[in-house]
Amino acid sequence: MSLRGRDGLGGRAAITGIGATEFSKDSGRSELRLAVEAVHAALADAGLTPADVDGMVTFTMDTSPEITVAQAAGIGELSFFSRIHYGGGAACATVQQAALAIATGVADVVVCYRAFNERSGRRFGSGVRHREPSAEGAALGWALPFGLLTPASWVAMAAQRYLHTYGLTPEAFGHVAVVDRKYAATNPAAYFHGRPITLADHAASRWIAEPLRLLDCCQETDGGQALVVTSVERARDLPHPPAVIAAAAQGAGRAQEQMTSFYRDDLTGLPETAVVARQLWRTSGLAPADIDVGILYDHFTPFVLMQLEEFGFCAPGEAPDFVAKERLPLNTHGGQLGEAYLHGMNGVAEAVRQIRGTAVNPVPGAERVLVTAGTGVPTSGLVLTADPQGRTRSTTGPPLHL
Repeated sequence: MSLRGRDGLGGRAAITGIGATEFSKDSGRSELRLAVEAVHAALADAGLTPADVDGMVTFTMDTSPEITVAQAAGIGELSFFSRIHYGGGAACATVQQAALAIATGVADVVVCYRAFNERSGRRFGSGVRHREPSAEGAALGWALPFGLLTPASWVAMAAQRYLHTYGLTPEAFGHVAVVDRKYAATNPAAYFHGRPITLADHAASRWIAEPLRLLDCCQETDGGQALVVTSVERARDLPHPPAVIAAAAQGAGRAQEQMTSFYRDDLTGLPETAVVARQLWRTSGLAPADIDVGILYDHFTPFVLMQLEEFGFCAPGEAPDFVAKERLPLNTHGGQLGEAYLHGMNGVAEAVRQIRGTAVNPVPGAERVLVTAGTGVPTSGLVLTADPQGRTRSTTGPPLHL
């Protein structure tokens, strides 16, 4: 059973620096170099140096270990280092781990990073090729022999059930793609800068795994992204307004598998996301109506719809209309469909920019941003807010528990 009450982490730490490489299809350099470039950029943005860092967090899938990146980046001794499992589901959990270290005094300045050549090197979208025997991999044995070999094919199973249950057509997914690409079109950092799409473009794109079309699937990217986390008190003395971590959570549902949880009672939702949602709302003291911007993990468009429903922004089956009417600004950087696929870390950076007011597609007065991580796997999420001491906007919503 997941937590039933508010946890004590909210408001104890903040994101103070963000940095990234360019996003491309062929970086021409090693994943280690991409990681170091992103770390240096994030530290410079935070007004800190490598000598200030004493903690690092990344993904288990990363090829550049914490100690190797620390050495290459000129970082000295580390008192905290950690890795989070489950691919894109780890994105927000890297920040949670950093915040936990800060709140407990284990570290003072923690860098979270993700870097890979996911287009020119190993392409995750190509699916399962070779796996060492493991208990974790055994679950795939029930799906692989029947042709379910790729992430798109795994998601297609749930996507088809969603359409059937609510009497929808694949156009329902197209609204997510159109909104993401709209924002990417005005974002110079986005791979699809200047290239918006229409629902007709979505419908004309080729099938990948029915009912998913090409434009329902995130792109593949070479690049790196890093974030710097400190205490809120220290953040107030640094160059940029802090993005306070009002809540952070991880979640795994019953009968959870990695992308192949086909034996649950219902395929039309994401129980792991529901676990995260409950804890984020409890700890932040907020509700869906209080959120100004949503940065929702968009590896595949159907799971964006299911996330909106699990978080309570709309009722089950109503998310396509919710997105079509743009009731909440979503993925204002273009998301992984439009900007870049960095396992969600670039989404966390966009949330920080919205809080700062420096986003290329700013939402006026944005002070409360929901960020999610990869779904279909054990996942994570964040609520980032403006610093209450610097808050200028009045609100009728509940007070933040900071």
